Amino acid sequence: MRSSAHFHGHPIHPMLIPFPFAYLFGAAAVDLYARAANQPKWAQTAKHMRTLGIGSALAAAVPGLIDYVFAIPPRSSASNRATKHMAANLSAVGLFVAARAAKDNGGAQRPAWTIAAEMCGAALLAAGGWMGGTLVFRNQIAVDHRYPEAGKWEPLSLPPAEGTHQPIDLGPADQLEIDQMKLVRLGTRRLALARTADGYVAFDDRCTHRGGPLSDGTLACGTVQCPWHGSQFDVRTGEVRAGPAKQPIASYRVDVADSQVRLVL
Repeated sequence: MRSSAHFHGHPIHPMLIPFPFAYLFGAAAVDLYARAANQPKWAQTAKHMRTLGIGSALAAAVPGLIDYVFAIPPRSSASNRATKHMAANLSAVGLFVAARAAKDNGGAQRPAWTIAAEMCGAALLAAGGWMGGTLVFRNQIAVDHRYPEAGKWEPLSLPPAEGTHQPIDLGPADQLEIDQMKLVRLGTRRLALARTADGYVAFDDRCTHRGGPLSDGTLACGTVQCPWHGSQFDVRTGEVRAGPAKQPIASYRVDVADSQVRLVL
């Protein structure tokens, strides 16, 4: 699922996260050394590193939050993992902020509780980094990995469609080639619009196994395959063609009139 916060297609959040990791882990290690070796002057170096780490962490959090809201599929295993990832990292930064706010003791050793807070913060950063790596490499968040000839990734965002039975205009009939898909957002609802050899179809952009984004998967011969665990669905009927998914997906009627694609919910 391509990152929503990117620069020329390159995700920004993964570019920024090495800085807070390096500075905050370094601050914890230097502070621990300063106390263990009775070298309080090194604590000043750790203080500067904490300041840089907190600032760069807040900068990295902005594109991360954008991806959390717009890129990660809701009601999925990735969404649960991303929530824990965010909670771990914010808690870690909070601990380093508390340590940074502790009063200096006139060149004496820093209080033991600040060292403990930094060690806990470093552990939380490690846990958050583990989950972040899983989001990228297993859930493929911020990775535009789609198959050749899949078409350019251009999600379509429209207002919510609840309460209306009128056809929804999804754009021109030539926007997709055969076996191409695109993500359609109707408010917070996500659908996949696809074109097969028999025409256009639409279906829920959520694999019933772990909530994977089907619009980010592979489409061939009327079958869509989830990019996470390989479940396959018939795009016209929604029935399962291959597991591990057991429940079908919802499919919707799509008409083409006056060279425009119209969705009927």
